[in-house]
Amino acid sequence: MRLIGWDCAVDARKCGVAFGEMSGKGLEVESVETGLSDKALTGAIAERISATDPCLLAIDAPLGWPSDLGEALRGHEAGGSIQHLSNNLFRRNTDRFIKSAIGKQSLDVGADRIARTALAALQRLAHIRESTRQSLPLAWLPGQMASSACIEAYPAGTLTVYGFPATGYKGKDVKHQDARDQLVKALAQIMHIPEAVRVRMRANDDALDAVVCLLAGYDYMRGEVMRPDDQALAEKEGWIWVRQP
Repeated sequence: MRLIGWDCAVDARKCGVAFGEMSGKGLEVESVETGLSDKALTGAIAERISATDPCLLAIDAPLGWPSDLGEALRGHEAGGSIQHLSNNLFRRNTDRFIKSAIGKQSLDVGADRIARTALAALQRLAHIRESTRQSLPLAWLPGQMASSACIEAYPAGTLTVYGFPATGYKGKDVKHQDARDQLVKALAQIMHIPEAVRVRMRANDDALDAVVCLLAGYDYMRGEVMRPDDQALAEKEGWIWVRQP
Protein backbone atom coordinates (compact mmCIF):
# COMPACT_ATOMS: atom_id res chain seq x y z
CA MET A 1 0.00 0.00 0.00
CA ARG A 2 1.25 3.47 -0.89
CA LEU A 3 1.79 6.09 1.83
CA ILE A 4 2.47 9.81 1.55
CA GLY A 5 3.77 11.91 4.45
CA TRP A 6 3.24 15.66 4.13
CA ASP A 7 4.84 18.20 6.48
CA CYS A 8 2.83 21.38 5.85
CA ALA A 9 3.68 25.07 5.97
CA VAL A 10 2.16 28.28 4.59
CA ASP A 11 5.12 28.65 2.22
CA ALA A 12 5.17 25.63 -0.08
CA ARG A 13 8.97 25.77 -0.16
CA LYS A 14 8.95 24.98 3.57
CA CYS A 15 6.83 21.88 3.06
CA GLY A 16 8.30 18.40 2.99
CA VAL A 17 6.67 15.44 1.27
CA ALA A 18 7.80 11.83 1.61
CA PHE A 19 6.69 8.82 -0.40
CA GLY A 20 6.74 5.25 0.82
CA GLU A 21 5.14 1.85 0.72
CA MET A 22 3.79 -0.53 3.32
CA SER A 23 4.52 -4.16 2.51
CA GLY A 24 5.27 -7.45 4.17
CA LYS A 25 8.75 -6.10 4.80
CA GLY A 26 7.38 -3.18 6.81
CA LEU A 27 7.63 0.49 5.94
CA GLU A 28 9.90 1.37 3.03
CA VAL A 29 10.66 5.02 2.32
CA GLU A 30 11.14 5.71 -1.37
CA SER A 31 11.93 9.42 -1.64
CA VAL A 32 11.46 12.82 -0.01
CA GLU A 33 11.11 16.28 -1.55
CA THR A 34 11.48 19.80 -0.14
CA GLY A 35 11.65 23.31 -1.56
CA LEU A 36 8.93 22.75 -4.18
CA SER A 37 6.65 25.44 -5.56
CA ASP A 38 2.92 25.23 -4.80
CA LYS A 39 2.19 23.77 -8.23
CA ALA A 40 5.05 21.28 -8.06
CA LEU A 41 4.11 20.20 -4.52
CA THR A 42 0.46 19.46 -5.23
CA GLY A 43 1.41 17.93 -8.57
CA ALA A 44 3.91 15.56 -6.97
CA ILE A 45 1.33 14.39 -4.44
CA ALA A 46 -1.46 14.05 -7.00
CA GLU A 47 0.82 12.05 -9.30
CA ARG A 48 1.36 9.43 -6.58
CA ILE A 49 -2.33 8.97 -5.82
CA SER A 50 -3.49 6.08 -7.96
CA ALA A 51 -6.94 5.87 -9.49
CA THR A 52 -7.13 2.18 -8.55
CA ASP A 53 -4.84 1.37 -5.61
CA PRO A 54 -5.60 3.04 -2.25
CA CYS A 55 -3.15 5.58 -0.88
CA LEU A 56 -3.03 7.08 2.61
CA LEU A 57 -1.99 10.73 2.90
CA ALA A 58 -0.73 11.60 6.42
CA ILE A 59 -0.79 15.38 6.81
CA ASP A 60 1.05 17.38 9.47
CA ALA A 61 -1.47 20.20 9.88
CA PRO A 62 -4.75 20.65 11.75
CA LEU A 63 -7.61 19.78 9.43
CA GLY A 64 -10.39 21.35 11.48
CA TRP A 65 -11.14 24.00 14.10
CA PRO A 66 -12.53 23.79 17.67
CA SER A 67 -16.28 23.26 17.73
CA ASP A 68 -16.70 25.70 20.64
CA LEU A 69 -14.90 28.43 18.68
CA GLY A 70 -17.36 28.19 15.81
CA GLU A 71 -20.34 28.27 18.14
CA ALA A 72 -18.97 31.22 20.15
CA LEU A 73 -18.25 33.36 17.11
CA ARG A 74 -21.43 32.59 15.18
CA GLY A 75 -23.49 35.31 16.86
CA HIS A 76 -20.75 37.35 18.53
CA GLU A 77 -20.45 41.10 18.07
CA ALA A 78 -17.45 43.28 18.90
CA GLY A 79 -17.29 44.11 22.58
CA GLY A 80 -19.53 41.26 23.63
CA SER A 81 -18.56 38.69 26.24
CA ILE A 82 -17.60 35.12 25.33
CA GLN A 83 -18.40 32.63 28.06
CA HIS A 84 -15.95 29.85 27.20
CA LEU A 85 -12.73 28.60 28.79
CA SER A 86 -9.81 29.57 26.55
CA ASN A 87 -8.54 25.98 26.29
CA ASN A 88 -11.95 24.83 25.08
CA LEU A 89 -12.25 27.78 22.72
CA PHE A 90 -8.86 27.55 21.03
CA ARG A 91 -7.98 23.84 21.38
CA ARG A 92 -9.77 20.90 19.86
CA ASN A 93 -10.74 17.81 21.78
CA THR A 94 -7.92 15.90 20.06
CA ASP A 95 -5.35 18.46 21.25
CA ARG A 96 -6.48 18.02 24.86
CA PHE A 97 -6.55 14.23 24.44
CA ILE A 98 -2.99 14.10 23.08
CA LYS A 99 -1.73 16.26 25.94
CA SER A 100 -3.36 13.94 28.47
CA ALA A 101 -2.22 10.74 26.75
CA ILE A 102 1.42 11.50 25.96
CA GLY A 103 2.20 14.82 27.66
CA LYS A 104 2.78 16.66 24.38
CA GLN A 105 0.77 19.78 23.56
CA SER A 106 -0.04 20.38 19.90
CA LEU A 107 -0.43 23.99 18.76
CA ASP A 108 -3.74 25.80 19.27
CA VAL A 109 -5.30 26.09 15.81
CA GLY A 110 -7.82 28.61 17.17
CA ALA A 111 -5.22 31.01 18.57
CA ASP A 112 -1.90 30.41 16.83
CA ARG A 113 -0.25 30.98 13.47
CA ILE A 114 -0.76 27.26 12.84
CA ALA A 115 -4.25 28.32 11.67
CA ARG A 116 -2.64 29.76 8.54
CA THR A 117 -0.89 26.45 7.94
CA ALA A 118 -4.19 24.62 8.40
CA LEU A 119 -5.89 26.86 5.85
CA ALA A 120 -3.04 26.43 3.35
CA ALA A 121 -3.13 22.65 3.79
CA LEU A 122 -6.88 22.49 3.19
CA GLN A 123 -6.63 24.71 0.12
CA ARG A 124 -3.85 22.55 -1.35
CA LEU A 125 -5.78 19.42 -0.51
CA ALA A 126 -8.72 20.82 -2.48
CA HIS A 127 -6.43 21.27 -5.50
CA ILE A 128 -5.20 17.68 -5.16
CA ARG A 129 -8.78 16.42 -5.01
CA GLU A 130 -9.61 18.38 -8.13
CA SER A 131 -6.52 17.15 -9.96
CA THR A 132 -7.02 13.47 -9.06
CA ARG A 133 -10.82 13.61 -9.28
CA GLN A 134 -10.93 11.72 -5.98
CA SER A 135 -12.79 12.74 -2.83
CA LEU A 136 -9.85 11.89 -0.50
CA PRO A 137 -12.00 11.93 2.66
CA LEU A 138 -10.62 11.74 6.18
CA ALA A 139 -10.17 8.12 7.24
CA TRP A 140 -11.84 6.89 10.45
CA LEU A 141 -11.27 3.12 10.53
CA PRO A 142 -7.66 2.33 11.48
CA GLY A 143 -6.32 -0.68 9.65
CA GLN A 144 -9.04 -0.53 6.99
CA MET A 145 -9.16 1.47 3.79
CA ALA A 146 -10.87 0.67 0.49
CA SER A 147 -9.96 3.91 -1.30
CA SER A 148 -7.47 6.74 -0.95
CA ALA A 149 -7.96 8.91 2.12
CA CYS A 150 -6.25 11.34 4.52
CA ILE A 151 -5.38 11.46 8.19
CA GLU A 152 -3.95 14.16 10.43
CA ALA A 153 -0.45 13.42 11.72
CA TYR A 154 1.62 15.06 14.46
CA PRO A 155 5.36 14.28 14.11
CA ALA A 156 6.27 15.45 17.62
CA GLY A 157 3.62 13.12 19.05
CA THR A 158 4.76 10.16 16.95
CA LEU A 159 8.41 10.71 17.92
CA THR A 160 7.39 10.96 21.59
CA VAL A 161 5.49 7.67 21.70
CA TYR A 162 8.42 5.90 20.03
CA GLY A 163 10.73 7.27 22.72
CA PHE A 164 12.65 9.58 20.40
CA PRO A 165 13.48 13.26 21.12
CA ALA A 166 10.73 15.49 19.70
CA THR A 167 12.59 18.80 20.12
CA GLY A 168 16.01 20.22 19.37
CA TYR A 169 16.30 19.05 15.77
CA LYS A 170 14.74 22.00 13.94
CA GLY A 171 17.25 24.55 12.71
CA LYS A 172 20.47 24.99 10.77
CA ASP A 173 23.02 25.03 13.59
CA VAL A 174 25.45 22.16 14.10
CA LYS A 175 23.59 21.09 17.24
CA HIS A 176 20.35 20.79 15.23
CA GLN A 177 22.11 18.82 12.51
CA ASP A 178 23.60 16.49 15.13
CA ALA A 179 20.14 15.96 16.64
CA ARG A 180 18.73 15.12 13.20
CA ASP A 181 21.58 12.69 12.60
CA GLN A 182 20.68 10.83 15.80
CA LEU A 183 17.00 10.80 14.88
CA VAL A 184 17.72 9.46 11.40
CA LYS A 185 19.77 6.63 12.90
CA ALA A 186 16.93 5.79 15.30
CA LEU A 187 14.23 5.92 12.62
CA ALA A 188 16.32 3.74 10.33
CA GLN A 189 16.00 0.96 12.92
CA ILE A 190 12.21 0.74 12.41
CA MET A 191 11.86 1.46 8.69
CA HIS A 192 13.93 1.11 5.54
CA ILE A 193 15.40 4.50 4.55
CA PRO A 194 17.68 4.73 1.49
CA GLU A 195 20.92 6.63 2.02
CA ALA A 196 19.87 9.44 -0.35
CA VAL A 197 16.79 10.06 1.80
CA ARG A 198 18.85 9.94 5.00
CA VAL A 199 21.10 12.67 3.61
CA ARG A 200 18.10 14.92 2.96
CA MET A 201 16.63 14.21 6.40
CA ARG A 202 19.90 15.19 8.06
CA ALA A 203 20.05 18.39 6.04
CA ASN A 204 16.42 19.49 6.36
CA ASP A 205 13.98 19.17 9.27
CA ASP A 206 11.00 19.45 6.91
CA ALA A 207 12.19 16.29 5.15
CA LEU A 208 12.59 14.54 8.50
CA ASP A 209 9.08 15.50 9.63
CA ALA A 210 7.63 14.28 6.33
CA VAL A 211 9.19 10.85 6.90
CA VAL A 212 7.79 10.80 10.46
CA CYS A 213 4.37 11.48 8.92
CA LEU A 214 4.89 8.30 6.88
CA LEU A 215 5.48 6.46 10.14
CA ALA A 216 2.23 7.88 11.55
CA GLY A 217 0.41 6.62 8.47
CA TYR A 218 2.03 3.21 8.87
CA ASP A 219 0.86 3.05 12.50
CA TYR A 220 -2.66 3.97 11.38
CA MET A 221 -2.75 1.23 8.76
CA ARG A 222 -1.61 -1.33 11.34
CA GLY A 223 -4.42 -0.21 13.64
CA GLU A 224 -1.96 0.71 16.41
CA VAL A 225 -3.29 4.19 17.09
CA MET A 226 -5.36 5.90 19.76
CA ARG A 227 -8.97 6.33 18.66
CA PRO A 228 -11.37 9.22 19.31
CA ASP A 229 -13.20 9.25 22.63
CA ASP A 230 -16.00 11.20 20.87
CA GLN A 231 -16.34 10.11 17.25
CA ALA A 232 -18.92 12.73 16.28
CA LEU A 233 -16.82 15.55 17.68
CA ALA A 234 -13.69 14.18 15.99
CA GLU A 235 -15.43 14.18 12.63
CA LYS A 236 -16.32 17.84 13.21
CA GLU A 237 -12.95 19.06 14.50
CA GLY A 238 -10.44 16.53 13.17
CA TRP A 239 -8.36 13.93 15.01
CA ILE A 240 -4.61 13.50 15.49
CA TRP A 241 -3.67 9.85 14.90
CA VAL A 242 -0.81 8.82 17.16
CA ARG A 243 0.41 5.38 18.07
CA GLN A 244 -0.65 3.92 21.39
CA PRO A 245 2.13 4.70 23.91
